[in-house]
Amino acid sequence: MCRRHQIVGDSHKETIKAIRDLAKSPKRLVRVVRGHFESPERTTVDSKVLVALRFFASGSFMQVIGDTVGIDKSTVSRCVNKVSKALASKSDQYIKWPSEQRKRDIKQGFYDNGGFPGVIGCIDGTHVRIAAPSSDEPSFVNRKGFHSINVQAICDNEGKFTNIVARWPGSVHDSHIMRCSQISEHLEQAHKCVEDGLILGDSGYACRSFLMTPYIRPTEPYRERFNTAYTRTRCCIERTFGWWKKRFYCLHAELRLQPEKVCTLIMACAVLHNLAIEMREPMEDPDDEVQMFWNINKDFQGPDEGRVVRDHIARTFFA
Repeated sequence: MCRRHQIVGDSHKETIKAIRDLAKSPKRLVRVVRGHFESPERTTVDSKVLVALRFFASGSFMQVIGDTVGIDKSTVSRCVNKVSKALASKSDQYIKWPSEQRKRDIKQGFYDNGGFPGVIGCIDGTHVRIAAPSSDEPSFVNRKGFHSINVQAICDNEGKFTNIVARWPGSVHDSHIMRCSQISEHLEQAHKCVEDGLILGDSGYACRSFLMTPYIRPTEPYRERFNTAYTRTRCCIERTFGWWKKRFYCLHAELRLQPEKVCTLIMACAVLHNLAIEMREPMEDPDDEVQMFWNINKDFQGPDEGRVVRDHIARTFFA
């Protein structure tokens, strides 16, 4: 057997350990997915969840997983598909845009971590490698030359996903995914002034009143300080992607599934990621007061509204 595809090779031990809490206590996951399985099935729901977790964690061949646990490859495939669909169907419950109270906490957390005020999320795209599909194959070739699904995600200061879009082929640009997403429509309608909060994106996105991007060639010291705080704050999304793909190695390896099934699996792993963070119960100091960094009531409109907001933030907080 190729060492690369061992279920628990040396390089995958940390990955298996990372989801051990989920595997040791599958009862919560079983409750989440139980309603999606028919009762007179040969394999129990607990077994299906554990088989799917093994695939998510290892990214190995289904044949190898089947040989390891003593079931057919087809059974492994059904377990992965059913558990993925069940978890993905719960995405609205576990991947939620923050409430107003939660936004205040997120702003404070991001400010403490990176020094950038008013941030409620960081946005970026990441590619999940797939085998060449039989239909519309060229659309899935990304700029790096391999086949993939381009996944857009927004995370909070704790690394939890607050929004995720996993349905676009790899050739589609990040900015196009953002323009066509429901979260963009929501922010355009709900964002009236900068007090409503900002998300940070890289220079591939258009600078908007609700989406801050860095200065490309800063010439003023305060703009350089703006970029420094921006970089320290926005690294959260890169760290989250790394953490997510390390925990679920199937997202880092090449998935040999149809694109539609890959998209469902990606959403399932996003739900599991948020569940894992919840189960770790991160410590929060209830005595910490949320500081308000905004005292701006002006509405920004027009084609240059993003640059106006960016210049205002840079002059107000970094000059």
